[in-house]
Amino acid sequence: MSFSDSIFWVFATTAVVPAFLILFTRSIVRMAFLLLGSLAGFAGLYLQLNAAFLGFTQVMVYIGGILILFLFGVMLTQRSDIPVREKVGPALAVPGFFAGLLLMAALLFIALQNPWKTHPPVPVTEPDTPVIGIKLLSTYILPFEAVSILLLAAMVGATYIARVQAPGAPDGQAELSDSNAEGRLE
Repeated sequence: MSFSDSIFWVFATTAVVPAFLILFTRSIVRMAFLLLGSLAGFAGLYLQLNAAFLGFTQVMVYIGGILILFLFGVMLTQRSDIPVREKVGPALAVPGFFAGLLLMAALLFIALQNPWKTHPPVPVTEPDTPVIGIKLLSTYILPFEAVSILLLAAMVGATYIARVQAPGAPDGQAELSDSNAEGRLE
């Protein structure tokens, strides 16, 4: 096994194992941190495929932006540790097991029936990141800025919706209490 193959397996394991562990975790904060590990594994796979722009976008946008906003949102608005799912009984586990087997059989059938073609490796060209950056900030600047304004409006709206009114407080005053800040992290 070459060094490149072993790095691939490290990144693939880093991407898949946390995603699998999310299925067995009850705390939403732990799920977010496991998602961070999974996204980091996929970023490593993108970088190994010479897709530098996609890999660094994965790190900057998904890990550095969206996931951190998600963590702050959970930690700032969650009043108590609410389990994401209750105990899984046979009423859910048995149909889920058979649905998983059916999906796995369908995917294996498709994979084994496909006549896979191999192509010679593509020669490494110069990086496409500067070209994408120039296009994004010149030709496509209007959609880029429109998406940033849309994300800002969504964040402000989510903050407004997440506020909790104190009983008997006038409109516009959210409840501020130190007791709400305790016990959010496990």
